[in-house]
Amino acid sequence: MTTVKDQFNRECVLDLVKNQKEKLLPVGRLDMYTSGALILTNDGDFIYKITHPKNEIPKTYNVTIKGMITEDEIKHLESGVEIEDYISGKAKVKILKIDKEKNISRVEITIHEGKNREVRKMFATLGKKVLALHRSKIGDIPVNDIKIGTWRYLKNEEVEKLKNSSLKE
Repeated sequence: MTTVKDQFNRECVLDLVKNQKEKLLPVGRLDMYTSGALILTNDGDFIYKITHPKNEIPKTYNVTIKGMITEDEIKHLESGVEIEDYISGKAKVKILKIDKEKNISRVEITIHEGKNREVRKMFATLGKKVLALHRSKIGDIPVNDIKIGTWRYLKNEEVEKLKNSSLKE
């Protein structure tokens, strides 16, 4: 759970780093059914830089959806879609794989807002159900070398990259 404390006493992300001397907070969130990149820090300014939409820090997700995605649907996602009471920011979208036999599509989508369940809601506007969702990168920092449930320290150059990262580039 991406929370500091869970009301149902489920294991939380901070339980992975219990022995750290400093108080850490998650930078953004992942919903309960999403895996992938999450940064923990004690630096409030860093949290703001990464999470505030105006800074346009890219968050990249690998998404498996039910059904075949079309080029028109990709263009629709890229231009921003109406979700509840807002329009999502523009996204970068790339088809990774279409499996007609299994009736699934795998897509990479990069957004910068990260509102509550935003990626799932974006695909729902297309009538597509998200079967699996994994945040593969924050900024230019991938997590493909980190096993689920483990963690590592960011290198100084990664922190600087994130501080200077933006979709505006």
